[in-house]
Amino acid sequence: MSDLRQIPLFQNQPVKPEDLNKHTELRYTIPLFQQHLLKEGKSQHTINAFTADLQLLAENTGGETLVGDYTTNRLNDFLDWLENGRGVPCSRKSYARRVTTLKVYFKWLHTIGAIPHDPAKAVLQRSGPAPLAYALSRDEVTAALLAARGMRKGDEVDTRPEMLFSLILNTGIKKSEAMALKPADIDRYNRERPVVTIKHKVRNVYKERRIELDADWLRLLDEYLVQYAPKDTIFNCTARNLEYILSDIGEAAGIPQKISFEMLRWTSAVRDMRDGQDETFVRDKLGLSPISWQETRAKLKRLIELQLRAEER
Repeated sequence: MSDLRQIPLFQNQPVKPEDLNKHTELRYTIPLFQQHLLKEGKSQHTINAFTADLQLLAENTGGETLVGDYTTNRLNDFLDWLENGRGVPCSRKSYARRVTTLKVYFKWLHTIGAIPHDPAKAVLQRSGPAPLAYALSRDEVTAALLAARGMRKGDEVDTRPEMLFSLILNTGIKKSEAMALKPADIDRYNRERPVVTIKHKVRNVYKERRIELDADWLRLLDEYLVQYAPKDTIFNCTARNLEYILSDIGEAAGIPQKISFEMLRWTSAVRDMRDGQDETFVRDKLGLSPISWQETRAKLKRLIELQLRAEER
């Protein structure tokens, strides 16, 4: 029998809890946390749920984030993203469990001495229903489009703001889906009815949904491709930069609410419902399950009621 130890695939990857410290990347701690939960007698269901929650944290903040870099404010920003920025309904029950995951995980890191302070200790559970999202009114959409169209990049008109705003407004796709888009995902065969294919993974199964685009958007895309010449994905910048662009559009348009991917996703769905699209069309376009749709459907109807009342005044 060989006396040689198996060398870890990643030299900096910890193999036992004692290897963890504030400079350890989040992604490397998850297997050891799973082992800890197993030793604590947690069920496989709980372990799977806690793991999924930490994977969401990694999706939002980056799996390479050092565990010592997490602060209470950063965790609160993550929880706000779950409710308002991810584009997927977050029930009160799911929200509460995710707060619990953060508290258990960071308490464990603190207890074993990996981090000097527990940033999740001050994170508070919230009670009551989730706040209603905001959807742009028709006038606000018009103002935002005009503002986006006038934004500049040096001496040139910047094509990215209008292209980005129009894409999310018309498709309702999530930020992560927009970041993954490639030029090949745009079907131009029928230029009057172009289609974008959104690829996503659900329970380890890859699925696709096809969303029809506004024919005029192809012109915006082509102008953008000439100006920015992306090599792989359509957007060759960070997701945070795109968030700043949407926020700048809102400020330039004089819209008091901060424009975000989530806001445009709700706005897109509200516009479709008000234009007479049936519920199955809207649900499929958003990529929601029948269960998730029930909560979203109720919120959409409420948002439409609020818009109609505002327009009557």
